[in-house]
Amino acid sequence: MSSDHPLDHAAIGQLYQAHHSWLRGWLSRRTGCREHAADLAQETFVRLLNARKQQTLQQPRAYLSSIARSLMIDQYRRRELGRAYLESLAHFPQLEVPSEETRLLILDSLERIDRLLDQLKPRVREAFLLAQLDGLTCAQIALRLGVSKATVERDLSKALHACYRLRYAEG
Repeated sequence: MSSDHPLDHAAIGQLYQAHHSWLRGWLSRRTGCREHAADLAQETFVRLLNARKQQTLQQPRAYLSSIARSLMIDQYRRRELGRAYLESLAHFPQLEVPSEETRLLILDSLERIDRLLDQLKPRVREAFLLAQLDGLTCAQIALRLGVSKATVERDLSKALHACYRLRYAEG
């Protein structure tokens, strides 16, 4: 679908009809799970619908696969976060394992953080996750993202400010 006009809901509907099956297959091959692929394909089009800046797509499959790849990375990181949490629980002596209530509170906090991360701009989210999960320095993140160290510091400040608001807005 190539046009000189930005995408509207009708154009996205046409894009969905033309490329949804292809995208679902592409994702299925990468994830190894049809259900997971279907969810990711659906979320890809939801992201496209919710994009603040609609744009003309010259290469729709490349654009869709880019969104889907980003979603796969986000889900991988979420799974890794959950896995790391469960792994850390395994290191607690039996008496120190959190109660079911505490565990549910922690999982609820992780879900709120996940929603918060989804609201951040992609580069801000990426910088935050690279710093927090991978332990990279600002200089390493700047190199990886191809931006200046000052930009990374600004992005991390935005992400941490959002975390602060989440923490203290909910008391």
